[in-house]
Amino acid sequence: MKILVCTDGSEENKNTLEKAMAIIESCNVDEVAIIHVDDEKVDFSAMPVGEGHVPTEKEMERFRKMQEEHKNERKKILEDALKLFEERNINARTIFKEGHPSHTIVETAHEEGFDMIIIGSRGLSGFKKVLLGSVSSAVVQEVKDCMVTVVK
Repeated sequence: MKILVCTDGSEENKNTLEKAMAIIESCNVDEVAIIHVDDEKVDFSAMPVGEGHVPTEKEMERFRKMQEEHKNERKKILEDALKLFEERNINARTIFKEGHPSHTIVETAHEEGFDMIIIGSRGLSGFKKVLLGSVSSAVVQEVKDCMVTVVK
């Protein structure tokens, strides 16, 4: 069995990782991968914008540095999750992707032949769920060829 564990780095996600490790320890698992999808939402508010404004080389360098810092923060999420798995003697690899989270998770699971996706639910309800959507709900709706376990 191949299991894909999703992580977003949130405090709520620690519970998901714990439950995923418990599932993995109780099954005959051939491969474990931990995925984080960066939806590329970098805060551009520090960049001067306006009609006709052409960024200077210094502004562009600052923007590139912000992008790199953002990417490094996202990759650290995977490193931290991997450490938790290693502490429990669970052999896992990491996958870092950029794009739309639910589509990318489903696409990765399909392309790499995962049998199960373990993903957390942030517990959004009502109006917030309508406005923000839910990656876990979208994964459940989109996936066609593997099981999905949603951890609350």
